[in-house]
Amino acid sequence: MIAPTRVLARLHADDLVLDVGGWADPFARADWVIDLMPYETRGLYGAAAPDERFTAETWVVRDICDRAPWPFEDKQFDFAICSHTLEDVRDPVWVCSELQRVAKAGYIEVPSRQEEQSFGVQGPWVGWSHHRWLIDVDAGAIRFAHKSQLLDHRAADRFTTGFHATLRPEQRVSALWWEGGFIAEERFFNDPSEYDDYLRSFVAAHRPRRLPFAPWAREHRRLAGERWNLRRRIDFHRRWRR
Repeated sequence: MIAPTRVLARLHADDLVLDVGGWADPFARADWVIDLMPYETRGLYGAAAPDERFTAETWVVRDICDRAPWPFEDKQFDFAICSHTLEDVRDPVWVCSELQRVAKAGYIEVPSRQEEQSFGVQGPWVGWSHHRWLIDVDAGAIRFAHKSQLLDHRAADRFTTGFHATLRPEQRVSALWWEGGFIAEERFFNDPSEYDDYLRSFVAAHRPRRLPFAPWAREHRRLAGERWNLRRRIDFHRRWRR
């Protein structure tokens, strides 16, 4: 999450806070956490914070997409965090509906389309391999589109290698601050051409005219230069010996 300080600034000392899907990097200020993984295994991205407010007793192990209401009362929480979770789960629309039921306000953070449609973020494929959705965030709305494997095979649908390295941290995510409620829905495409346009129009609108060299490209250019200089030295010595 890139905005923990901003979230903390919005909270009062007595606000009740829920972290939804925070297992890998739980929000220490949260009073409750709900996640598929158990409390004892938390902190994939680092050690547990010393100031955690939640405990083993307020950590709920639950499939948040199981289509059953979460074990909380309506508007029980003053604020709910859901950071880098919706792109992973099979039913993000359901999760959003429960977020709005149990909390009065909240913060959602997901990978941006710029990151998720970039080649080479994680490996020789587009975006992150375990993410299911391309997500658009507008004022008061979040919309989910199926992330197709076609992205790996069609250059027009994605940003090229090196683009991801040019993104600033705030460009790699999309964020929704909400209060009271928000729109959450899945995008449907009745014709393949609609999906093609959805992918390609975004890439065309955000592709820079010229990309700076990625680190691997700089190294390739350096090595190529060294090989060329070596050939020149070898040729010089051969001619001199004659």
